[in-house]
Amino acid sequence: MPWDERYLLGVADMDATHREFVEAADALLAASDTAFPEMFARLREHTRAHFEHEGKLMKSCRFPAIGEHNSEHLRVLGELAHFARGVAAGRPALARNYVRSLPDWFNTHLCTMDSALAACLKQVQATRPASDSAASVMRTDARLDS
Repeated sequence: MPWDERYLLGVADMDATHREFVEAADALLAASDTAFPEMFARLREHTRAHFEHEGKLMKSCRFPAIGEHNSEHLRVLGELAHFARGVAAGRPALARNYVRSLPDWFNTHLCTMDSALAACLKQVQATRPASDSAASVMRTDARLDS
């Protein structure tokens, strides 16, 4: 799942976060058995912070599909938590299988929910002064506390 420029949505902090997600997921696909548990935990934490940030962006632009988008985030976080328990118990096989499904999920999520959010953010940014909420959140919200 290498990064591809077609994943760019034109919202800089979303694009940067998505690049980080893709790079983490791609590295996890090739992780050794020894490295997998720690890398899976990092991907899970990155995803939690990523979704939290997107939640703030959705609120800042009054995103109409916030309920559906948040529900999808909660579903993925629940799956990651479920598979993390198996990894912690020394059974990473199902988590590895799940990680192999992430490229397809990401592409669908990006092309539907995240592209709609990016369009909403751009529309709000174009109609509000730079100091207003959506632009302010996009500029100043801590980007996932690297």
